[in-house]
Amino acid sequence: MLKKYFILFSVILISLQLDAKNYPKREMRAVWIATVVNIDWPSKSGLSVNMQKEEMIRLLDLAKEYRLNTVVFQVRPASDAFYPSDLEPWSQWLTGEQGKAPDPFYDPLDFAIKECRKRGLEIHLWLNPYRAVRDTASSSVSENHPIKKHPEWFVTYGKTSYYNPGLPETRNHVASVVAYILKRYEIDAIHFDDYFYPYRIAGRDFPDQKTFEKYPNGISENQKDDWRRNNVDLIIKQLHDTIETIAPQVAFGISPFGVWRNKSKDPNGSDTRAGQTNYDDLYADILKWQKNGWIDYITPQIYWHIGKETADYAVITKWWSHNAYGCRLYTGQAFYRIDKKSKDKEWRSAKQLIKQIELNRTLPNVGGSMFFSAKWMKSDLLGLKKKLLKNLYRYEALPPVNPRVEQITPEVPQNLTMKISNGKINFSWEPGINNQKFVLYRFKRNKPASIENAKNIILITGKTSVSIEVDRENDPEKNFFVLSAISPTNIESVVEYFK
Repeated sequence: MLKKYFILFSVILISLQLDAKNYPKREMRAVWIATVVNIDWPSKSGLSVNMQKEEMIRLLDLAKEYRLNTVVFQVRPASDAFYPSDLEPWSQWLTGEQGKAPDPFYDPLDFAIKECRKRGLEIHLWLNPYRAVRDTASSSVSENHPIKKHPEWFVTYGKTSYYNPGLPETRNHVASVVAYILKRYEIDAIHFDDYFYPYRIAGRDFPDQKTFEKYPNGISENQKDDWRRNNVDLIIKQLHDTIETIAPQVAFGISPFGVWRNKSKDPNGSDTRAGQTNYDDLYADILKWQKNGWIDYITPQIYWHIGKETADYAVITKWWSHNAYGCRLYTGQAFYRIDKKSKDKEWRSAKQLIKQIELNRTLPNVGGSMFFSAKWMKSDLLGLKKKLLKNLYRYEALPPVNPRVEQITPEVPQNLTMKISNGKINFSWEPGINNQKFVLYRFKRNKPASIENAKNIILITGKTSVSIEVDRENDPEKNFFVLSAISPTNIESVVEYFK
């Protein structure tokens, strides 16, 4: 008899382990919403306010349909703003003219945050650190842009103007922008992309020699690359300190280029042959920031297929997993490459992205994915959505808890009620303190129940009332329902039962 129960227990345990692997309850599933040159939102500049709102709502609804849990919203693409700011002008990609406010007036960032909260979505704010004027020949530049007030802060490289990374004034300004946001908005993360020093232009050096001579920071004149890396280190450390001082519960994420260094340059690098790298060309020493605890998560942009000769997704992802140094790691993956006409046969079906997610789940330090970018969810993507929902994203998932931020503990939701009317089960409750979103679970009566099994999640929402259809799956005679609350740092409360 004991042997029989041991075998049964072993079968249940193996089943739970397989469920956790195939359907993780905690997994980053994010999408970038790019605003620069209207990549994702708004679809073009100068749309009416109502159309802008409708487009944002559609993107957020699509994120929920794909069972994603986070959006990364670009609010500062070029020293401009998608929110009212005293420091930088309204973005030209919002209204068509830099410095021009929406009419009738509204705050796009506040609107996006509220719509995300309704849906139980996290929102990370994506800023570009140094880009100031994307195209000096064609970009709209208002009179209150910092480049007009402090032209000495900027340099032009190619057709783009940048904040000069070697100047303390520019670091202070970027930190002030982040502080301005944190004091006005309740968000989940500050997110910077891969554009630190710009990608190299063949035959042209970035014009910062005079700055090097003025602010060498103790670095000798033949070590200019080290000086540039130190400049980027300084702004990352300053941003970390700014966030920790104002909003220690907010994560600081970096989305670097996919390759840190090639092995040919450094035995600690990846077995790749990337033309440019973070360390050698963008002067971004990501590993140093991870080791020092200056950043809370990384999302390397690994937009290549498994098996690519010069930059293999599998090789690079395993390298980052091995070099996470306690920093949360999510892979940046490419919605946009899925195309039946792609020159790379690997991207002519949705299978490539499916394989990448499957690989991610086998690696110890990979906690999920961020996808570029939101507009591609509107198309079929060769059946990707159907394939994800059938298996890998069959159930909703919560974002991982980030141990590097100051944690917030939620109270249990209050006054739960459940009423059945007109073929629906209507649930309602009141939020407790630090309740940002809620998880509704369903369990079979007289069966083992675990909130760690994602199969038991009905939905994740920011609302305080929801309705579901009474059907075979949701029969209240055969099931019972419970609710938990999730804090702004993704800590889950104990559950409360609906009666």
